[in-house]
Amino acid sequence: MKLHSSARLARCLSLAAFGLLSAGVLASCSSDATSAGTTKVSLLLTDAPGDVHKAVVTISEIDLQGSGGSQVLLNAPVTVDLLTLASSTSQLVKDAVVPSGTYAQLRFVITGAYIEVENSDGSTSIYASSPDYQGLPAGAEVAGTLQMPSLGQSGLKVDLPSGGTTLGGSARVYLVDFDVAQSFGHSAGASGQWAMHPVIKATDFELTGGLTVQLGASPGLAMPSVNGSPLTLGDFTAVVTASDASTSSVALTDAGSGTFQALFPFLPPGSATVNFTAPAGVVFTITPGVPAAESIASGQPSTATFTLTAATATP
Repeated sequence: MKLHSSARLARCLSLAAFGLLSAGVLASCSSDATSAGTTKVSLLLTDAPGDVHKAVVTISEIDLQGSGGSQVLLNAPVTVDLLTLASSTSQLVKDAVVPSGTYAQLRFVITGAYIEVENSDGSTSIYASSPDYQGLPAGAEVAGTLQMPSLGQSGLKVDLPSGGTTLGGSARVYLVDFDVAQSFGHSAGASGQWAMHPVIKATDFELTGGLTVQLGASPGLAMPSVNGSPLTLGDFTAVVTASDASTSSVALTDAGSGTFQALFPFLPPGSATVNFTAPAGVVFTITPGVPAAESIASGQPSTATFTLTAATATP
């Protein structure tokens, strides 16, 4: 499988994984935080083109396996034609919450499939895992069996690169890819029959990073009144522009000890810009100066701390 860049996958976390899946990607762009010790995982699917006319599979379960145990990402059947994904992606899993930990393997349970292949005379034939496979088109004539050795029981297991990937805090994983052309072939010793042996590679995993933006006030700072009420740090909003040019605004909330903060849990790695907004008519000064550049590291949380040094309100 081949992993796509964060620009193509936007700000979502995706985990790509399997030959038959033609390319898995994690995607999902919500900005809500997860509870401590958990990570959100989203999965998308894409494929590289091959010579097969159709390659339809039904994935009934997807598990993520590692130190956090076996975590079910998908348990409702999804049927997809891998070849339609050559120039697009299909979302398989969105915001599955799993315990933080190191995960070494994805497991796909494939309960049915069929392929349509071209014959020497230009006609096509269909080979299916079962003559009554529900993914078959209406009126389809099945020419032979598509063998899927143990894919419906033990499942297709895909090792993650570098011995696994560590998910912590709010990190998400990006996509992978499946090679249709190399994953289907004639069965040895069984003329006319086909077998599915998915070819998948998982490389170049990239995790989103989390950013906590904190704002405190200089000791003794006199806050002006706005519309008859004293201005507070909770009236400010943190604005982050990520490396993919997307912008998110989150109101500051009380973090205790005189500090207010805003959480941005799913940002693509790279340089991000932090700024603040205040109610209309408020002029303010913040140290360090804004907009400020912050580095977002793959799979790592970071904190950017600022201090409000002056604030005035126009009549």
